[in-house]
Amino acid sequence: MELLIFLIAIVMIGGLIVVPALRRMRGGRGAMQGAMRASDPQEYGFVPRERLDVRLPGPDRQLIDALEEVQARQDWQPAARLLALTDATSELRWQRVQTLAGAAAFELAQAPGQGGMWLRTWRVAAPEDPGAAEVHAEFLVRQALLDPSSQDFRMILEEARDVCHEAARLAPKDPVPHIIELGVARGMAYRQADFEELWTKVTKLAPHHMGAHLAALHYWCEKWHGSQDRADAFTHAAAASAPAKSLL
Repeated sequence: MELLIFLIAIVMIGGLIVVPALRRMRGGRGAMQGAMRASDPQEYGFVPRERLDVRLPGPDRQLIDALEEVQARQDWQPAARLLALTDATSELRWQRVQTLAGAAAFELAQAPGQGGMWLRTWRVAAPEDPGAAEVHAEFLVRQALLDPSSQDFRMILEEARDVCHEAARLAPKDPVPHIIELGVARGMAYRQADFEELWTKVTKLAPHHMGAHLAALHYWCEKWHGSQDRADAFTHAAAASAPAKSLL
C-alpha cells in the first residue's frame, strides 16, 4: 500500500513539473513560429528573398543592360554612356557608380589579374571622363576595405583619394567624388575637422543625399572614429533637416 501511495505521489509531482514544461515548450515553439512569420516578407505582400536582385536598391533596367554588355564584351563604352546621361546630383548616379565598381571588383576576385579589365581600359582610353575616375576611385576603396590589416591598405586608399580629387576636378558640380572620399576618410582616419570639411563639400552640392549620409554615418560610429552618441546625433540631425517624405 505504501509503495502504491509513493508511486502515485511521484506521478503527481512529475505531472506538476512536466505538464507546465511541455506547455512552455509548446508556447515557446508557437512564439518562435509567430516571430518567423512576422519576419517573413511574404506575410506583408513583399517579394520573397530568393527572388530579390540584391545588387541594386531598386529596378534599373538601363544599368543592368549596360552592365551585361560591358561584361559580355569587356567594353567600357556602355558604362561611360550610361553615366554621361545620369544626373550628377541624383541618388541614381551614386548607385550606378557603386554597382559598376562592385562588378569590376567581383570580376577581379573571380579572375585575379584579368577580371575587370574593362575598367582599366576605360581609364586609359578616356582619362578626362569623370565617370571613369569615379568608378575607379570607388573600386579602389572597396579593394582597400576588403582587408584593413593589409600592408597595402593605406597605399591603396591614398591612390583612391588622388583619384577622387581628379574626379572632382573633372566634374566640380558632382558630389559623387566627395561621397567616395568619405570611405577614404573612414579608412585613413581623417581628423574630425578634416572630415567635417569634406562633409561640407558634399552637403553644399547635395544636402539631402541619402547615400552620402549612409557613407558618413560609418565614420561617426563607435566602430570607426566616433561613438554611439555621435552616430545618434548625426542621424537625428539628418532626419530633422530632411524634406518631408524623402528617403533621408
